Amino acid sequence: MALLKNHQWIYTKRPQSIVTNEHYTLKESTIDTSTIKEGEALLQSKYWSVDPYMRIQQSQHNTWEAPHPLYTVQGGAVVGQVLVCNDPKSNIKTGDWVLSYTGWQEYAVTKTSELRKLNPNEVPVTTALGILGMPARIAYFGLIEAGIPKEGETVAVSGASGAVGQIVVQIAKIKGCKVIGIAGSDEKLAYLKNVLGVDQVINYKKYPSHQKIKESIKEACPEGIDIYYDNVGGFITDAIFELINHKARIIVCGQISQYSGGLDTPEMGPRFLHHILYKRATIQGVLARDYNDRMDEMLSEMTPWTKNGSLKYQETIIDGFENLPIALNMLFHGKNKGKLMVKSTI
Repeated sequence: MALLKNHQWIYTKRPQSIVTNEHYTLKESTIDTSTIKEGEALLQSKYWSVDPYMRIQQSQHNTWEAPHPLYTVQGGAVVGQVLVCNDPKSNIKTGDWVLSYTGWQEYAVTKTSELRKLNPNEVPVTTALGILGMPARIAYFGLIEAGIPKEGETVAVSGASGAVGQIVVQIAKIKGCKVIGIAGSDEKLAYLKNVLGVDQVINYKKYPSHQKIKESIKEACPEGIDIYYDNVGGFITDAIFELINHKARIIVCGQISQYSGGLDTPEMGPRFLHHILYKRATIQGVLARDYNDRMDEMLSEMTPWTKNGSLKYQETIIDGFENLPIALNMLFHGKNKGKLMVKSTI
């Protein structure tokens, strides 16, 4: 018998605005490695995903599901290694790298059927949390199936340098579209334009109203917007609504501008829905979980793009399990570049 000391971040208080350490309790417990049941595996977490949807789940109201329950481990995707596998029928073996949804804890026991085996010799294992993970799934299917991009169309993307946005802009370019990327710093704009090949870039922080940013977007794409992939909401979306073309497609993937304090008591808006009427446009919300069973389809196309370098990506990796709540807070201040995750130091 071997006992492992385990640390867990327990979600104990619903935030009213920004998420901080006060909304979590750090708990210490032990795991007996000899008690792993048949069909289960013991994982050591190596990388924890930090995602905006976590703040949505902390709402006191139902969203796409019931609120994240208090006094439980904060849920989230994890890349880890198998320490013990008690399932001779599984292709999962001790030592394998896997993707799981075991949340913010250093060690976890889970069913082998709920693991996705990773190949570190093909692509870095961190890609399973970003460029080839959940953000990729919603970027790919959200744009391709809800946006239906056509060559020569104009695609605008808010939050364009984030985990999802950086993928959307590149797929849009691969499909032959003109792309407008909106982000919150000149450094992010330089990455979008010089590395990812985005046609026009806009720093929304230089335009503090919908009217000002509308003028900038209109200058960047005088031909109008055919597809808007929205990760942010707020006045950026107000501005876009006034610039859409006939039969435009608006894809709502996120509304991060509303998550910290505006989720349960949202701001007024969007305030320009009459333009949806005039242009006979469509608005569709998309969730990554709607495409869970099509992961292999997405990977078959995007893994080669990643391996040959045609699909580029950034990752922001924070060291230390103890920094998970701080890392989640970073998302709402735009401090991450690309996919944000936390790395184990043990």
